[in-house]
Amino acid sequence: MTSVRFVAIGDSFTEGVGDELPDGRTRGWADLAAQGWADSSGQAISYANLAIRGKLVWPIVNEQLDRALALNPTHLSFNGGGNDILRPRTKASGIVDAFAQVLRRCDEEGVKMILLSGANPSKQLPMGAVFQRRGDELSRAVDVHFSGRDDVFRALNWPDNELATPPYWSEDRLHMNVRGHHRVAARVLDAVGQQAPPEWWSLPELEAYGPRGWDYYREHVGPWIKRRLTRTSSGDGREPKYGLWHVMEPSGS
Repeated sequence: MTSVRFVAIGDSFTEGVGDELPDGRTRGWADLAAQGWADSSGQAISYANLAIRGKLVWPIVNEQLDRALALNPTHLSFNGGGNDILRPRTKASGIVDAFAQVLRRCDEEGVKMILLSGANPSKQLPMGAVFQRRGDELSRAVDVHFSGRDDVFRALNWPDNELATPPYWSEDRLHMNVRGHHRVAARVLDAVGQQAPPEWWSLPELEAYGPRGWDYYREHVGPWIKRRLTRTSSGDGREPKYGLWHVMEPSGS
């Protein structure tokens, strides 16, 4: 068994939506960070990813956390709440309680927690000012709860103004593109004391694409509203992409 065993739990942010490979597989920051960890350390690591798109924060905790801890990881990353703050009447305190539960269980099991805040898509979203305000409130509340816990690794993306600009986002404007996922992966590696390739912080810009105007609302906003009305989720019926350990060898080994 490898000395580093890294498991990621969360929603589409951690599943990697927006960073789709030519063969249709979803990659994302967690996959990149796992490979980068192996490359930086020069040693193989074990990696699992239980994240499922569309999940609210408490279903992440209730459905993924114990399953992740049962793998006997050394490190567990957690982010959630992005889907919650898209909904009215969501209270930051309830989301913070979920973060507290993850920290408590990691403490009980002797697992090192990697705390992430999501990237901020507010600048390009409809009603972005509302989302900005809710995200700011959640970010402050989580910071307060984790104050004094210097043993928790932090990869905080919400305050990153560069990451909030359109060139880091996919055509749906809600999920990061390949540039965004690489930047988050670099931040995670920096948080755990590893080194990412310098270019990961800002890959070359992609050609602008994606629907605009009413085409954007038809292709992306409309389906989201339909799922809310029908109480369905983009993650319904999906299984984790790496439910068991996947060994990441250093590149070129």
